[in-house]
Amino acid sequence: MTATITTVPPQTADLYALDPKEAMTAPETMRERWKFLGPGMIMSAAVIGSGELITTTTMGARVGFALLWLIVISTLVKVWVQMELATYTILNGVPAMQAYARVPFRIGQASWINVLWFLMDFAKMFQRGGIIGGAVTAFSIMLPIVGEPLGHTSLVIWTSIMLVITIGLNVLNKYKLLEKVAFWMVVVFTVTTLGLAASLPATKFAFGWADIASGFSFNIPAGAVGIAIAVFGLTGVGADEMTTYTYWCMEKGYARWTGPDDGSEERAQRAIGWIKVMRLDIMVSWLICTLCTLSFYTMGAAVLHPQGLNPKGNDVILTLSHMYSDVLGPTGYYIFLIGAIGVLWSTFIASTASVPRLWANNLATFGVFKWHNVALRNKLIRIFTIVMPCIWAATYLGMKSPVVMVMIGGIGGAIFLAAVVVATWYLRVTGVPKRFKSSRFLNVMFILSTIAIAALSVTSLLSALGISVG
Repeated sequence: MTATITTVPPQTADLYALDPKEAMTAPETMRERWKFLGPGMIMSAAVIGSGELITTTTMGARVGFALLWLIVISTLVKVWVQMELATYTILNGVPAMQAYARVPFRIGQASWINVLWFLMDFAKMFQRGGIIGGAVTAFSIMLPIVGEPLGHTSLVIWTSIMLVITIGLNVLNKYKLLEKVAFWMVVVFTVTTLGLAASLPATKFAFGWADIASGFSFNIPAGAVGIAIAVFGLTGVGADEMTTYTYWCMEKGYARWTGPDDGSEERAQRAIGWIKVMRLDIMVSWLICTLCTLSFYTMGAAVLHPQGLNPKGNDVILTLSHMYSDVLGPTGYYIFLIGAIGVLWSTFIASTASVPRLWANNLATFGVFKWHNVALRNKLIRIFTIVMPCIWAATYLGMKSPVVMVMIGGIGGAIFLAAVVVATWYLRVTGVPKRFKSSRFLNVMFILSTIAIAALSVTSLLSALGISVG
């Protein structure tokens, strides 16, 4: 008999193995489904960081409301690809890297997409260094500890403190702990961000419908192509977050509770039920990310742009703080610093949890070790959990330019996003039965997402070749 939702089966030692004993009937009502959300909160903590706080507000500061349309499209189009990829994981019981390895053209046991991910992740190292840099500069400004604010010694000390705490939290490799931390961080910075954006109409930085309308001309201002590409790659759910989300679906239990495919109608119904839970989880996360992203962009366009304030280098946090201090006075300055630390550190924590899993799983696809060797897998994940953040921190201390570092990662992520779409189409055709892709609405949205991402990829390539596209 399949367990009911009131009796959660004992958890196996391997969160990535499908045990028939763990199969569990999915909740049938919306109220019951809410109790099983969680992976989206970890993803929100990862997404609402560098893209929203640094790159989005920087773009708003540079071009005003002109690219508001890009923010809306960026946050909207990618969730449908994410849903399709997560559907494949639930139905087949494999996370993204193993799924990518099944896509032609193969390189040994892996695929060209697995190779491309390694290349993309080297670019993302700069982005993660920029995330650390943003949080560290906020700490240094608020409490220098040793020397002047933003002085080298202060930055190094705060970087070390963040590394120790973040690694200590993640080396435990506990999904439930990560989910709880992510939940409260998301709640705090969402309420703070929305509250400030909502207060703008009552200040000297008020904006009107004419400003909003000007943001839907669907043009890219001259000189803004690079940051527009980075923003598209960073805002909303990116290629990295789409990939990582499948691992949280496994560790939360969506795939394990669906159980192995025994060809039965009972299993098919469980799959349909848990896919519905997954879609709700994604849509809640999408709503949070969209509201926060629009809030950050609006503050950059309404507060920073009219004053000609353009975030650069280590001064990015000081410049961005004007969004709060110019609206709320001196108190707003400290509210911003605390909020910036929360937003950026949550992304750092989530990245430190996810990237080691991706590296370990990708190495497994190349035959370096057996993924279901749980002891070795956990050992490798712990090693990466210690090593990777230190590398990211070193890139920041070497460059000390969070905006540029984040944009490098954003462009790399935008390029890899095209590969994820190609993989998702292949996996959808070869590994998702017709009954699980019968929704006309979802099919249309998936096609529109593909078109939008393809257009971005062409633009990114032309831009990289130095060909003007705007």
